Amino acid sequence: MDHIVTVQDAVTAFADFVEPTAAELDAIEREMPVILADVDLLDAHITTLDRTPTELDARRIRRARRRALAARVALVNRTAGASLSGGAA
Repeated sequence: MDHIVTVQDAVTAFADFVEPTAAELDAIEREMPVILADVDLLDAHITTLDRTPTELDARRIRRARRRALAARVALVNRTAGASLSGGAA
């Protein structure tokens, strides 16, 4: 007779080893403004799914899109600034 192992048993067998590292948590923390801005943009789009977007909805989407892009630019600038070493020669 073959024993059937559930997926839960296979997943929880390695649960102690699957914890995120400190570096991964730091990366998530650095990306949090981008994540939150994307969530706001998604919320703005979701509100218009079941109706025709009004001018106010369009403004909300434009503002959310600008905030998401600004958050991405800020993240890229912080990452590029941190990776550069030294000054101009």
